[in-house]
Amino acid sequence: MLSMNLLPPSPITFFKKNPLHASLLDSKIGSRTHFFRVQDNPFGSLAKPISQISKSRSNFGLISKSPFGFSCKSEPRVLKAAPDVPSESSPDGDVIEVAKPNQKFKLALVFGFWYFQNIVFNIYNKKVLNVFPFPWLLASFQLFCGSVFMLILWGTKIQACPKISKSFIVALLGPALFHTIGHISACVSFSKVAVSFTHVIKSAEPVFTVLFSAILGDTYPLPVWLSILPIVFGCSLAAVTEVSFNLGGLWGAMISNVGFVLRNIYSKRSLQDFKEVDGLNLYGWITILSMCYLFPVAIFVEGSQWIGGYHKAIEAVGTPSTLYLWVMISGLFYHLYNQSSYQALDDISPLTFSVGNTMKRVVVIIATVLVFRNPVRPLNALGSAIAIFGTFLYSQATSKKKTPKVEEKSE
Repeated sequence: MLSMNLLPPSPITFFKKNPLHASLLDSKIGSRTHFFRVQDNPFGSLAKPISQISKSRSNFGLISKSPFGFSCKSEPRVLKAAPDVPSESSPDGDVIEVAKPNQKFKLALVFGFWYFQNIVFNIYNKKVLNVFPFPWLLASFQLFCGSVFMLILWGTKIQACPKISKSFIVALLGPALFHTIGHISACVSFSKVAVSFTHVIKSAEPVFTVLFSAILGDTYPLPVWLSILPIVFGCSLAAVTEVSFNLGGLWGAMISNVGFVLRNIYSKRSLQDFKEVDGLNLYGWITILSMCYLFPVAIFVEGSQWIGGYHKAIEAVGTPSTLYLWVMISGLFYHLYNQSSYQALDDISPLTFSVGNTMKRVVVIIATVLVFRNPVRPLNALGSAIAIFGTFLYSQATSKKKTPKVEEKSE
């Protein structure tokens, strides 16, 4: 009897030193199905190959030499464990990737630059506002610096300029408006109260995220709702014990939270068709539109006071060049720390970013308290710690939320 083999098995070579368990071999090993994982990405899904053997009964994590991580050619395949990726086994047999030393170093650099730029911005932003208390003009200038910075990156081809369409600009109008509200409100708050107090109140942003998302139909598990309780309690305790308490400063920080939360929510809904635009380019165009929103309003609100305020600032500082330097540093580092945060989102998971953002507030609060010698009462410090710990619990709880979730950017 003649038999015909239509699909001859492809030779497979194993380079891993440890023997492969026989139970992993399956009759479907000759299948042309490629198994790859879609890894979470803040601005869209990115297919990345897995360098480990999948636990699936019918598929292997196949790695080919294609630049995109997979190939459609029916050539003999090589199953190979990545030699440069250390791994370990969990108790249930799963293979877990362990971060390489160079990856840890890169992560440390990302967070280091992000924290450093944020600290510098907060210090010089407050130094300017102490002598020139006109937050609308300062906030407009900071957006102007960011706009010029992005135009230079695009003009020199350091950053690829995205293709812009009328529909893209229209979709950005809403997020840019809410970004403007969030930025100017925070700057107003900085001008009226201590930097540390503003950041404590801004740590309550997850509360507004949960509330507004729930109103719009999103659902959250019980641990998420419980995690916002210490945030509310901690912020309340910090507010009532704050030495520099000012109602305008409190409301500015609260409105800033609302603005940035609505920006995040609105972005998810209006920018779904523009996932090809990366985070840095997206932030660049939001900055440009926000400047167009803010500067005309700034002229109307406080423009008549700028000249007199300028002369008083020069008298307080001593030399015009010092004031100019402070303003330039605040504008440049405002854009740089936001740029670093978006670049960090491309390199780390949303959960790691959320935890890092929580710790960033701790670092900024400590740094500004040391620089400006702000008096801190024990109950105020306790309330701040409880609120920030609540944001950490929130980031942990939302990471376990089963429904797909787009990253949330906070400032």
